[in-house]
Amino acid sequence: MTVRFGFGTNGFGNHRLDDALSVIAGLGYQGVALTLDHCHLDPFADDIERQVAALSRRLADLGLGVVVETGARYLLDPWRKHSPTLLSVEGAELRVDLLVRAVRIAAGLGAEAMSFWSGTAEPGVEGELAWDRLTEGCAKVVAAAEEHGVALGFEPEPGMFVDNLDRYDELCARLGMPAAFGLTLDIGHCRCLEPQSVPDCVRRAASRLVNVQIDDMRLGVHEHLEFGEGEIDFPPVLSALDECGYRGLVAVELPRHSHAAPAVARRSLAFLRSASGGR
Repeated sequence: MTVRFGFGTNGFGNHRLDDALSVIAGLGYQGVALTLDHCHLDPFADDIERQVAALSRRLADLGLGVVVETGARYLLDPWRKHSPTLLSVEGAELRVDLLVRAVRIAAGLGAEAMSFWSGTAEPGVEGELAWDRLTEGCAKVVAAAEEHGVALGFEPEPGMFVDNLDRYDELCARLGMPAAFGLTLDIGHCRCLEPQSVPDCVRRAASRLVNVQIDDMRLGVHEHLEFGEGEIDFPPVLSALDECGYRGLVAVELPRHSHAAPAVARRSLAFLRSASGGR
């Protein structure tokens, strides 16, 4: 099996970034899902280009692949989580600016993908208006990605405007099916709300798949759980990824486990290696 495992820095929120990378690499992970945040490569830092160059060298030294994630909770607004979004009546341009910055950072790091999502729709922003606002914002991000040669991974997120694979497909069609507009698939989300089995979700997504997040979850409950605490049977999922020819990172997504990050990361990798046949 050729699946490559990574771990997300949003699960190392109490570590300095370099310390988190050292632990992740030291445990044997092959990559990292880097969430841009105040404490982990702030995209608004005055010396961001210097930091990106230094981080690129550090990742190479550690032998870590990288994807760039943009789900920081309070990076743009200290009062409202994940705000503003691409759908916001006020401030959508701030989200577009962040995502374009993330594209440039991903290019500088040689990242395998840059991941983002729609956000929730505010009252009064619904139907075609919501689709229009989202499509307009995504088109700007796609243009930046095409300019910099970066693969985008759009993530359907439970509770957000684009929350499942059907709505991702609709958004992709509205954008004209650009090659740069790929898919981030969270394995837990598939169990949470998709009607088909998790391996079937993988097979359905294979042609657009550029980034995978992995965690356990229960039907109808959006809570990222450690492996074995939810309802997912992981060997068939990992086999489906392998059979579909996916070669990107499969990064553990446990954003509420920073209090025990090294132990959680160690347990997670042992579980995934066992589920993938001991690799």
